[in-house]
Amino acid sequence: MAQAKGYAAQSATASLAPFNFERRALRADDVAIEIDYCGVCHSDIHTAENDWGGSRYPVVPGHEIIGHVTAVGSGVSRFKVGDIVGVGCMVDSCKHCQACNDGLEQYCLNGFVGTYNGVDKVDGTITLGGYSDSIVVHERFVLTIPEALDPSAAAPILCAGITTYSPLKHFGVKAGDKVGVLGMGGLGHMGVKFAKAMGAEVTIFTRSESKVAEAKKQGADHVVISTDPEQMAAVAGTFNYLLDTIPVQHDLNPYLTCLKYDGVHILVGLIEPLEPAVHTANLVMKRRVIAGSLIGGIPETQEVLDFCAEHGISCDVEMLAMEDINEAYQRMKKGDVKYRFVIDMASLKKAS
Repeated sequence: MAQAKGYAAQSATASLAPFNFERRALRADDVAIEIDYCGVCHSDIHTAENDWGGSRYPVVPGHEIIGHVTAVGSGVSRFKVGDIVGVGCMVDSCKHCQACNDGLEQYCLNGFVGTYNGVDKVDGTITLGGYSDSIVVHERFVLTIPEALDPSAAAPILCAGITTYSPLKHFGVKAGDKVGVLGMGGLGHMGVKFAKAMGAEVTIFTRSESKVAEAKKQGADHVVISTDPEQMAAVAGTFNYLLDTIPVQHDLNPYLTCLKYDGVHILVGLIEPLEPAVHTANLVMKRRVIAGSLIGGIPETQEVLDFCAEHGISCDVEMLAMEDINEAYQRMKKGDVKYRFVIDMASLKKAS
C-alpha cells in the first residue's frame, strides 16, 4: 500500500481538512496515477455535505482527475509510466452486464463504483477521490488525454463535459437543429460549445439580463430571458432540443412550450422530484419527450476528449490551491465562478 494525502470532510457539517490515508497496492489490472489537477463539481459539495443522503465519511471528493502514470500492474497493456491520463466519475463496474458490454458503464445493471463514496467491488473499502496527490484505478476506467488539450482545462471535461456531450450525441443533434441550453454555469457553457461544434443553432435561456453578453461570448447565437413572457412567447414551438442544466427546482412547463412537435427536453442538472408538476398536455399535444441523461460510458468519455481536442474545446476554469477549497465551495454556492474551479495539486504537494 502507498501513503497518500488529500483533503476530506469528516462529517456533513465539517469543513474539508488535510487527511492522510493509504491507497491500495497495485492489482494486476491497476494503474497508479500521480494527480496533477482535479476539477471541482457541485456533486462534490452535495456528497461532502450529505445533501443526497448516504455519504460515507471520511469523504475525499473529486472525480475530474488529470495526472500522470507512475506505475502499472502486471496485466496492464494500454498505459505506461509517464502517460498523461484522466479519471472521471467511475472507477469500476461489474464489467459483464449488458450495459457494460455496450460501453455504458454509467448504467451498469449491478451499479457502477463512483470515484469517491463508492464501495470497491474487490475489498469492500470506500473509494476516495481526486482531492489527493494520487489514486489507483482499474485500467478500463483510465482515459487517455490527447496532447492537444491543456491538462488543467481538460479536467472538467471528465464530468461537466461528458454530461452535456453524451445526451447531445445520443439524441442525434446535427447541423441545422435548434438547441436551447437552460442555465449558464459549468454544464451550460460546455453544452453551448458542443452544440455549436455539432452545427446547431444555439440559444441560451437565462433569468439574468447580465448574462446576455457572456452567453454571446461563449458562442450562443441567441439569448432568451426566461422571466420575460414576451421573449418566451416569441420562441414558442421553435426548438428541437432543450438541454436543461439547471440544478435546482424549476417549472418545466414554460420551457416545454418552446419545443417543436417531437422535441426533447433533456434533464442533466436536476436530481430530485419535479415541482411544480408537468402538465401532460405540454407532452401529449405535441408528442414531446422529457428525458434524462447521466455522464457517459468510458468509450464515449474518450470520444468527448478526442472531440474537444479536434474542435479546440476546453472548459473555462479558475485555478485553485487545495487549501482554498472551502472558500471555493462557498463561492460555488453563490454562483461565483466562471465556470469551473480546478485544483492545482502542486499546492498540496508543496504543503507537505
